[in-house]
Amino acid sequence: MINIIEEFRQYKNEENAEKQAAYLRHQFEFIGLKTPERRLLAKDFLKEKKADRQIDWELVFEFWNLPEREFQYLALDYLHQMKKWVIFDDMEKIKKLTVSKSWWDTVDALDELVGHLLLTGRKQATENDSTAYEQVKTLVKEWAQAENFWIRRIAIDCQLSFKNQTDLELLLYNIEKNLLGSSFADEFFITKAIGWALRDLAKTNSAWVIKFIEEHENKMAKLSIREASKHL
Repeated sequence: MINIIEEFRQYKNEENAEKQAAYLRHQFEFIGLKTPERRLLAKDFLKEKKADRQIDWELVFEFWNLPEREFQYLALDYLHQMKKWVIFDDMEKIKKLTVSKSWWDTVDALDELVGHLLLTGRKQATENDSTAYEQVKTLVKEWAQAENFWIRRIAIDCQLSFKNQTDLELLLYNIEKNLLGSSFADEFFITKAIGWALRDLAKTNSAWVIKFIEEHENKMAKLSIREASKHL
């Protein structure tokens, strides 16, 4: 296997690393690889790993536990290319990644994996087998009430870009669990997530979003309303 860890580290760029660390409030260490450079270096490695046709979770956590942020990004790039092999039992692993080294840059990439499971389950449901979909949907509803707000953020935003495939009942439930009165009603990353989810849906179903705001305005943060209204 290509030694991708050594490959990344030999391109250490102190100037870039400082800028990248500052952008994320100096919470993480960086090598200093810019995204195009990182992806070019990882191209052959990811191609080699995709041939396995199954997710190597041990490798994912090995990357996640390394100090440099680029390795968490590499783990995410790997998971995205392998998402067709993600299964319901992997939700616990996704949750573990979400609550470790948490910030928007990794959490907002993990929600796509949860979304993929929802879409896959929904496809099976249209073929008269709703078991997989209900299983994922039930867990996502539990995540909307989690003790960790990053988990809640994934529950709210995991249907981004679903357009007409959005499960409106699920979205409604997950947002309502995070309005005024919830434990994270004032958390920036939750109020922003609510706004983004509604703004995205407004592109294809503005009537639903307008009605939602009218019915919940007194419980919504101003930031959520402002974000949700951008396409109305």
